[in-house]
This record gives sequence, C-alpha cells and structure tokens, in this order.
Amino acid sequence: MATLLSNASQFAPAAVRLGTTCCAFSTTSKLLEVRLLSRMRIVDNSAIGRAAAEIGKPPRVIHVYNKKQVGHLGDKVLVTVKGEMRRAYIVGLKQKQRPNVPRTDTNNIVLVDDNGNPLGNRVLVPIPSALRANKKGDLTKVLSLATKFV
Repeated sequence: MATLLSNASQFAPAAVRLGTTCCAFSTTSKLLEVRLLSRMRIVDNSAIGRAAAEIGKPPRVIHVYNKKQVGHLGDKVLVTVKGEMRRAYIVGLKQKQRPNVPRTDTNNIVLVDDNGNPLGNRVLVPIPSALRANKKGDLTKVLSLATKFV
C-alpha cells in the first residue's frame, strides 16, 4: 500500500505535493443563467446604478422570486448594490431564450422600489417586446420608461 501511495505522489502536481493550493483556473463550466451571486448590469439611469458602475462593482443576485431559484426574463430578483439590498426586474439575459426572443451580451436589470416604481426615469438599452405579454409581475411601469423595443 505504501508503494502505491508513493507512486501516486509522483504523478501529482508539484503544488499538491508541497502542500500548497493552486487555484489559477476553474474547471467548472460557465452558467448562462441567473442564479445566486450572478453578476448583473443596471440599465436604468438611477443614481445608485450610476454610482455602482463608476466604482466598478456590479450588483449581485441574492434571491430570485420564483420556485426554482433560476431567473428568467421578467422575473423579480433581489440584488445587492453597494451594500444595499434592492429589488429589480430582469429585462435581458445571456441564457437561451424562447423562439423570437433576443439574447443579450449581459444580464440586464431595472431597479424598482418596494412598491414597484422604477428608481430611474429612463431605460438605456432596448427591451425585448416579449415582456409586454408577461403576466408574471407588474412590469407596466418599467415598460413605460423604455424607448426602444426589439
């Protein structure tokens, strides 16, 4: 048994044999869905969104308000922005969408307050028109701020 372990150690990387850890790369695949701690991008012109973009710390999802805990287009999420908890609606996703619903390069959100009123007064990116027929949440106030639909 001892010879088997000594032979196995010669094939191990040098960092493992010396007792140090090597974390230069990740072997897990990248998830293109919104889950816990996913990075988002605020696409309205709210003051807290602009401040977060200036310091370079993207908001992170800490809760998705649905049963499966995976966010989809139009879902409500709870995010942390500069150490504050804020509610938001998802208005653009990287993950694979239904037919005729466009994908975006980033995961986009629009911040809202506790009553569902948007914090900004303009949405800066095009919004998928599939959100107009969305029955999940009250997105009418958010959609009224959008100037472009795709």
